[in-house]
Amino acid sequence: MDAAFPPGRTRELTPEFKCGLLLEISEKVRGTLELEDVLNNLIETLRSVVDYDAAGIFVLSRTILPLTPGLRTNLIAGVATRGFPRPVSNTDPMLRSGRGIIGHVIRTGSIVVAPDVRLDPHYVEGRPETMSEIAVPLITNERVVGALNLESDRLFAYSEDDVEVLQFFARVAAIAIDRAILHNQLLEKRRIEGQLRIAKEVQASLLPDKPPELPGYEFAAINLPTWEIGGDCYDYIQLPSGQVGLTIADVAGKGVPAALIMATFRAALRTRVRTDEDLPRVMRTVNELLLESIGQTAFVTAVYGVLDPASGGFVYSNCGHNPPVLLRAAGEVKRLVSGGPALGVFRDAGFDAETVDLRPGDMLALYTDGVIEVMNDTEEEFGEERLHSLLRNSMHLPAGQILRAVVAETRRHAANESYSDDFTIVMVKNTRR
Repeated sequence: MDAAFPPGRTRELTPEFKCGLLLEISEKVRGTLELEDVLNNLIETLRSVVDYDAAGIFVLSRTILPLTPGLRTNLIAGVATRGFPRPVSNTDPMLRSGRGIIGHVIRTGSIVVAPDVRLDPHYVEGRPETMSEIAVPLITNERVVGALNLESDRLFAYSEDDVEVLQFFARVAAIAIDRAILHNQLLEKRRIEGQLRIAKEVQASLLPDKPPELPGYEFAAINLPTWEIGGDCYDYIQLPSGQVGLTIADVAGKGVPAALIMATFRAALRTRVRTDEDLPRVMRTVNELLLESIGQTAFVTAVYGVLDPASGGFVYSNCGHNPPVLLRAAGEVKRLVSGGPALGVFRDAGFDAETVDLRPGDMLALYTDGVIEVMNDTEEEFGEERLHSLLRNSMHLPAGQILRAVVAETRRHAANESYSDDFTIVMVKNTRR
């Protein structure tokens, strides 16, 4: 195409012009899929279509990457400008919240022609020399993804012909921008998938690789996160006394944030129990450490207990968690409820402990709420009663088979192979006679 037009002139929108513009834009953006490069190439091409003293192409944040809930993000993220005295700052009210003519165009999808910006109610000064302005929306797949903006130092610089030409340019530019956005999203998706894969491997390494080997006892456990990584965990802790610590825990939440909080809980608990045998004091300390580490943004429900393999005694503290169940060989069912509130909620919270006996033939089951809250198509939960009944009727089986029976029955109840919440169970059987 020819060099830039003299001020006040624009091209006639003939079929030949459209074809030439398409070819020029295609040539400019063909060699890159990086959004920043595409925007800069487009704005350079724009100068040969309509004259300007300052110009900008602005792309909405949400079209580039999904926004994080609760995180304050600029309305506009992708920016290319020419003619402004300095780069647009991240604190600029137009980028931050969409003020000005550009924000109005993006919100409404309308075209704005301001022959005299001093008279336009939406105008916010970006450069003192600007006297007139024109802005058109960038639209792809029937949604506004951004805006194209031209400014002139002259009054009444833009005409209806300019509007028509810029609309055509914006339609073509939106296609190139959409292509770059899709490429950007694909790269980000791959990056996140890579991070999740690593996080999943790290989290899996935090779970026990094998159960304790204690004569006269069987252990079995399963952890099925809803997402790639989850907020449930269980652990076996070999204590200096020869006893075995057992814990199961659930963070309020899912995904990476929940996994990070769970790792913090696990580290705090493991560190403390190796030097302190007093369960109430241990749980108070873990509670304080969680409050210091994560604040009150989330909480952890947990059960921690210590099994004495010689006596079968099990001392535990339940911190706001679903009550574990102790099933007696004779059929009695005891819910383990002693303890205190969830961890990471209240400062100076108090915790109790209770001791129960795991006698020969008895079984202990610890689980997260994802087990009993499995719903069928009528929104009926699997529930505690079904779980207790299933466990009681399966006590003659080895612990691993009982575990598989619970998984099979909950999936049958939901008519689904996957769960809507993290699903974790730990079982201990006293097989002595």
